[in-house]
Amino acid sequence: MSSPARRNRERAATDREIRRTARTLLVEHGPEAVTLRAIARELGLTAPALYRYYGSRDDLVEHLRRDIVTDLGAELASDSAGLPGDGPRQLFSICRGFRQWALTHMNEFTLVFASPTGEIGTGRSSVATLNHVSEPLGHAFLVAAGRVLTTHRIAAPGDDIVPPELRDDLAAYRDSLLSVLSDSGLAVTADRFTLGTTYLMMQFWARIYGHVTLEVFGNYPIPVAKPDALFDAVLADLAREIGLDVDLP
Repeated sequence: MSSPARRNRERAATDREIRRTARTLLVEHGPEAVTLRAIARELGLTAPALYRYYGSRDDLVEHLRRDIVTDLGAELASDSAGLPGDGPRQLFSICRGFRQWALTHMNEFTLVFASPTGEIGTGRSSVATLNHVSEPLGHAFLVAAGRVLTTHRIAAPGDDIVPPELRDDLAAYRDSLLSVLSDSGLAVTADRFTLGTTYLMMQFWARIYGHVTLEVFGNYPIPVAKPDALFDAVLADLAREIGLDVDLP
């Protein structure tokens, strides 16, 4: 009889194969191809055998989402880490890297960023949103933004601009962001990270995410011959709006 340690190693190896196969099916055939039956067929297993690893397709997909976000966040953080400067270059490099990844990984983007995982209006969403700042993607974006806040005086709206109905949510969100920044070694003071700043960050991300989503799915309202130039113009607009007088990389 095999030892518990050996059984654990074998289970871990099978789990890795399940996820690898699921991701291959996703990349080659799209999110709808990721089913327990298809994975079992590829691995020569029975579908019920997979339930020893994942309780449902949704369970497997959630783990697959996390794998993708982890890889993406690590890649973007690595690509931006070596850039010179004190925050803006890293922040806009992450924005550009996110767009480029989305355009070249459409099926993965669709699963992670364009597939709802909660009821509409509940605020629940995929693990890739900035709600999950402990995830690599949200963490990379937040740390770059935090560096900007420590070195630049940005033009954030006053707290009175924030709709009253949003203030409690934004206050809780800001506290979680400040905690993550502190754990990352960035001492961003509360006077720099106001409710208005948090509101601005939410809008910043919404515009980047919205633009990328429209572009990935071919829904931009007009044909654009040079989409890279359009995205750079969006970044330049955002930089001006938040008061960053810097040359974008």
